[in-house]
Amino acid sequence: MRTYKVAIVGTGGIAAVHADNLARTGGRAELVAACDVDQGRLDSFAEKHGIPGTYLTVAELLAGAQPDIVHLCTPPMLHIDQAIECLEAGVHVLSEKPPALSLADFDRLEKAQAKGGAQFSCVFQHRFGDAAAAARELIGGAGFGRPLVARCDTLWYRPDSYWDLPWRGTWNAEGGGPTMGHGIHQFDLLLHLLGPWEEVTAIAGRQARATSTEDLSAALVRFRNGAVATIVNSLLSPRETSDIRIDCEFATVELSHLYGYATDNWTVTGAPGHEDRVRTEWRSRPLERGSGHSAQFLAMYQALDAGLPLPAGADSARQTLELAAAIYASAFTGRAVRRGEIVPGHPFYGGMDGDGLGTAALDATALNETAFDAARA
Repeated sequence: MRTYKVAIVGTGGIAAVHADNLARTGGRAELVAACDVDQGRLDSFAEKHGIPGTYLTVAELLAGAQPDIVHLCTPPMLHIDQAIECLEAGVHVLSEKPPALSLADFDRLEKAQAKGGAQFSCVFQHRFGDAAAAARELIGGAGFGRPLVARCDTLWYRPDSYWDLPWRGTWNAEGGGPTMGHGIHQFDLLLHLLGPWEEVTAIAGRQARATSTEDLSAALVRFRNGAVATIVNSLLSPRETSDIRIDCEFATVELSHLYGYATDNWTVTGAPGHEDRVRTEWRSRPLERGSGHSAQFLAMYQALDAGLPLPAGADSARQTLELAAAIYASAFTGRAVRRGEIVPGHPFYGGMDGDGLGTAALDATALNETAFDAARA
């Protein structure tokens, strides 16, 4: 099996997760280079992880290291342009989320992939655990039955100091609040399990944090298969959890974790009279590997070995990004949004703020402490 030459662009906190997980791929990856605009941080990262090549620009990295794959671990506003630069040079890209700040930017990838003959993939590591694969296969099958109702909650907590980094909490740098930057992992997994969504109705608010974006969103989503799901994304929740529950005709599938799951974070419950079959079908699947970056890396290498499209590739990543855009569009216009509706000319095609509609809506409805005290009185 081939060993792929890998480079990391951006050497902040998430880059260390990538480097550590690359070391757990059983020799399938060789970390040959790293890139950062901060020379001191770059040198420290390279020394810690034994990386021979260091570069201050992506162009220098591509020319000097000639990697097979580049991992983008930079702030969100840099992802799309760096991805295009790599793809046009014929280098595969694995980008941290969000893959772009808008559908308009994301749609630039198609031309770049065609020009360089390389592929784009987004880090959606929750798709790649054994239990997720088993659930995806069983939901909708004869044993579990069709999915009927679901919920997907990303209930996290971030204090005010979290937004000390200047690019956080802004539309033009982060693309949004917890919908884009946090809950996207969890509702990507929901889409992976349930398939295409059709329509969304949502609300969003700035309840407590001094940001430009929302700190809370809640959506009601109808899927093509008829299932209905609620999705809540919060950075206001002191007891942090990440949860998915899917109720099918004959089984309930539940996942409760925080930032990554093991098999024992999943629970499957059979409906009365179906317990034995549901239990047997679940236990008949491989249920060893949990979620994580290394699982996605290995799946990527296997696809490249076989000449197949990359998992979590551009098409499926776009579906997830489109749902995020639709949540914002519905929340800030007050009406339902259908899949495929946000196209060139739509205010939310060029950005999740909808040409300022989001900022205006949040400013008008923000509940600050003074207003809360007055309302309580």
